[in-house]
Amino acid sequence: MGITERTAVGCGRAQAFGYARARGPVTAGLALVCGIETLTMSVLLRNWPAAHAVMPFLGVCTIVLVVGLHAACVLRPHLLTADTLRIRSAAHVDLRVPLDAIASVRREERTTRRRTDGELDLPVGSRTSLTLELSAAVTHVTLLGRRRAVRVIRFHAEDGERLARTLSTLARSPMDS
Repeated sequence: MGITERTAVGCGRAQAFGYARARGPVTAGLALVCGIETLTMSVLLRNWPAAHAVMPFLGVCTIVLVVGLHAACVLRPHLLTADTLRIRSAAHVDLRVPLDAIASVRREERTTRRRTDGELDLPVGSRTSLTLELSAAVTHVTLLGRRRAVRVIRFHAEDGERLARTLSTLARSPMDS
């Protein structure tokens, strides 16, 4: 059973919307490059026994970390329940947005841009596909615990069109296209 075939964590009765497919080729390429680097460094360090012995261990740890980061994205999709949208990014972002706080939903392809106060961008492959504008700010807690109030959230979903339609229906707000 591969990583993509596993059940998403914490879904229950929620609808899951993935975002990791676009990261797959980049992650595979990065893991391959890490493997080649490990082998190359092992050859280059053959005259230094202590470094030569440690290098394969560090290389394998790096590859496991890269694959683990991708697995976290696959196993933790965005979740939509009857009253909340959980926007997630791997294991470090889990933002709960009440559906009644959503003012508008737009399906728009955007590339990464400069960070602005009150906005949260969660790109995949340097792009986002959905924009949520909120009528009430929600609090985003960063990886290091800093709190930010956000009113505009841009994120990526593989099936962004279906998510936008479903959000518009549940939030009872018009979908802007």
